[in-house]
Amino acid sequence: MPTWINFKELRRQLKFEDILRHYAIQVKRRGGRVTALCPLPGHPVRTDATPRTASLSINLARNIFQCFGCKASGNALEFACRMEGFDPSDSGQFRDAALKVAEIFGIEAGQSRDEAGMPGRDDGVDSGPVQSDSPQTPVLPTVINAPLNFELKDLDPRHPYLRDRKFLPETIKHFGLGYCNRGLMKGRVAIPLHNPGGELVGYAGRITKDSMISDECPKYRFPGTRVRDGVQYEFRSSHLLYNYHRIRGRVLDLIVVEGFASTWWLHQCGYGNVAALMGSSCSDDQADLIAAVAGRVWILSDGDDAGRLCADSVWNKLGTRLLCRHLKLAEGSQPTALSEEELDDMFTPLLAV
Repeated sequence: MPTWINFKELRRQLKFEDILRHYAIQVKRRGGRVTALCPLPGHPVRTDATPRTASLSINLARNIFQCFGCKASGNALEFACRMEGFDPSDSGQFRDAALKVAEIFGIEAGQSRDEAGMPGRDDGVDSGPVQSDSPQTPVLPTVINAPLNFELKDLDPRHPYLRDRKFLPETIKHFGLGYCNRGLMKGRVAIPLHNPGGELVGYAGRITKDSMISDECPKYRFPGTRVRDGVQYEFRSSHLLYNYHRIRGRVLDLIVVEGFASTWWLHQCGYGNVAALMGSSCSDDQADLIAAVAGRVWILSDGDDAGRLCADSVWNKLGTRLLCRHLKLAEGSQPTALSEEELDDMFTPLLAV
């Protein structure tokens, strides 16, 4: 009798901690996240002597992973399937892989269809990497980064988080920043986000005390998914570049940074043609946006593993389309730590060419 797989139960019981132990993956831990050299089959192999970086990032609490090198991502079950040499995007392979993974980790996730009370036929409904275990759930039309019809009111631009980081009132006003006292962004500095046309599509919220950061309270909070009038609205930062809408026309030089604060600081120091990825990975959409306006790209990422992954990501997407250069910072340093004089010493010889 064909086996019915309870994918929901398998995903619930399969933990990344067990996967890491089983495959003897060496990791570095930081809170609820770990990083490692990517062990997945098919990960690009360097042909030069450059040492590999830890491109694999795993969120243990959420049981998900992402590799900034080979671009694989997904949940723990999909990771284990890849480790066993299966392609989780292929429904047939995924079903076979799920059975094997359940056996390896001793998880009871399969029954005969008679035992499960299912019809005696294999219609493939439960055999793919589905996101929902209820196939009758209707698929709603989805709108990505829809413009908002409201703005957050009564934001406090004088909050100590902004003042202590030496941002001037005119910089804070230029970017529309302010501490929020209500709603989903309560207790955070609200950061307006715009699409390339300048329309407001959401807010990011930055927690003001780093000591409060945890898996339950992330450093940044982004808009979630909502359903209204039968339509699902989603926010995807990978479709946007922060500050991109302020770049007017095509420019010779564009500085690409990782985050918001670097954008604010560079602007305050006189470098307005700056765009932020809002993370350490450059998507195809972001690469297309950059290529549409820039003649040259200067990557000014943080001086850490995530910053190096960021530079590699931009280079991989744009290195054959534009002149790209990574301006490397000292280990542990960030663009916001550079004085205006240091930035001038770095950029003046480059931008003058």
